[in-house]
Amino acid sequence: MSDLARRAAANLTAVRRDKPLVHNITNFVVMNATANALLACGASPVMAHAENEVEEMAAFAGALVLNIGTLTDAWVASMLKAGKKAAQLGKPIVLDPVGSGATKLRTDAARTILAETKVSVVRGNASEILSLSGRSAAIRGVDSCNSVDDAARVAGRLALELGVTLAITGPTDLVTDGRRAFFIEGGHPLMPFVTGTGCTASALVGAFHAVDPDPLTAAATALAFLGLAGERAGARAEGPGSFQVHLLDALYAITPEELAASCRIREERHA
Repeated sequence: MSDLARRAAANLTAVRRDKPLVHNITNFVVMNATANALLACGASPVMAHAENEVEEMAAFAGALVLNIGTLTDAWVASMLKAGKKAAQLGKPIVLDPVGSGATKLRTDAARTILAETKVSVVRGNASEILSLSGRSAAIRGVDSCNSVDDAARVAGRLALELGVTLAITGPTDLVTDGRRAFFIEGGHPLMPFVTGTGCTASALVGAFHAVDPDPLTAAATALAFLGLAGERAGARAEGPGSFQVHLLDALYAITPEELAASCRIREERHA
């Protein structure tokens, strides 16, 4: 058994033992789905975006997840306030730059959050990640038109430039801090047909990061967990509707031992 497989099992065990509070400032489309996914894996979700309470909530939480999927200026202000408080207290921050590159509001918001808080993990699709670099990215609404391979060409350098761990999700996921890179296999072709699976990935990264201070291994093991759950859900599902139900069941049922035995993470080191 690899060290990464052991870390995946240890992280899932810790989430279920400690039930970390994950503070989400997230979009209306996925609040219910991501809250249920966090509950299923053993964490404790809270969805709080009012500017006059986010600092208090960030102080209670084990991790903060910022998701710009249904953005307004007021939500940007709340995210910055919560992010600065979490950074001050040394709490991990996960940014999901939903649709960055599609509109100026989203792209500017993602870059401002990166500049003014201390994000440790950015989880997005390839086009969203490429947009943060200032490079050309192909995006349709909030859907990526770039592949993980497209982003992989610049991901290591971009991670170092931004000072974050990048978690780029697709048919094969890539997690890198610019020095090390993990490729994670898993998931199922039905996942893109269910809204919020990417946002669920970000929420799970938040839960694992609340118990694992290393953003690289927290992100990689969380994505391996979701990938295995996606495989199991897809094997039982008849379509997107039943897939959602089976995904929650899988997140609840997978044991740390099963995750260690079945997760597929391979490491590459950057030269």
